[in-house]
Amino acid sequence: MKLKKPKFWDYKKPNILAFALLPLAILINFLKLIKFSSSEKKFRIKTICIGNFYVGGTGKTSLSLKINEILLKQKIKSCFIKKFYKDQVDEQKILELNGKLFVSRKRVDAILEAEKANFDIAILDDGLQDKKIKFDKTFVCFNNVSWIGNGLTLPAGPLRENIKNLRNYENVFLNGNLENIENLKSQIQNINPKINIHVGLYIPTNMNEFELNAEYLVFSGIGNHITFINMLKKNGFKILKDLEYPDHYEYSNEDLNKIINKANDLNCKIITTQKDFLRINKPELKKIQFVKSKLKILDEKKLLNSIL
Repeated sequence: MKLKKPKFWDYKKPNILAFALLPLAILINFLKLIKFSSSEKKFRIKTICIGNFYVGGTGKTSLSLKINEILLKQKIKSCFIKKFYKDQVDEQKILELNGKLFVSRKRVDAILEAEKANFDIAILDDGLQDKKIKFDKTFVCFNNVSWIGNGLTLPAGPLRENIKNLRNYENVFLNGNLENIENLKSQIQNINPKINIHVGLYIPTNMNEFELNAEYLVFSGIGNHITFINMLKKNGFKILKDLEYPDHYEYSNEDLNKIINKANDLNCKIITTQKDFLRINKPELKKIQFVKSKLKILDEKKLLNSIL
């Protein structure tokens, strides 16, 4: 059973529990330094890694799709690389719907397969902390709402790396909404004045499939539920109830029956994300609609220059 992330991770400042876990976080970071002391492998194919510091819900897959779209417009043969995780089949399906995907339990093996297939660029959805690979380009993704949570590394906080490590990277991608953008940019530039900062917004692309005068129950098991809810509200959806599940959640028949019964009690329709919809392979699908969304980059030319 997947668990929700601890609420104290997203507090603006660390609480007592976070400080209690801080020694363990320091130990884990030290062990990582020892483990990843081996040399990185460079490939013939150009590698672009789309990763994050904050665990989950930072827009890695959306940015991977957007970069692939931009490269295809430039007549560049690009593909996706994804490490196989049993609970991330939803993301694999979305990538496969939008391009060629190479999946392996080891990213190095997937990249080698892409090389053999004569692709020009490999876009890695996740893998920023994989020190076996020397990436040509890197992007660190953040959600504007969750940002860095309480600022501590796992398990005391939600970060895979200390935020000061931004000095080692070339590009940052901020997504979610435009609130607090200038403040976040200032914090990032204080750490790394030379880093490129890219900003994106999510836009629903299948609005014609919904009745905006209807009322909805919304559920999702994604990394940042609140960003999805905010997008729906911004685009006129009337939400009576929203239910949040852990990231990559596998819905049981009992879960789906509860969702459907709740919607019946409220006399409203049901919507979810495309990722969640792809994880539901049951008859209940006919009672559930999903929202397709597309990432809009505010300065696409700047992004292209950072890629090439």
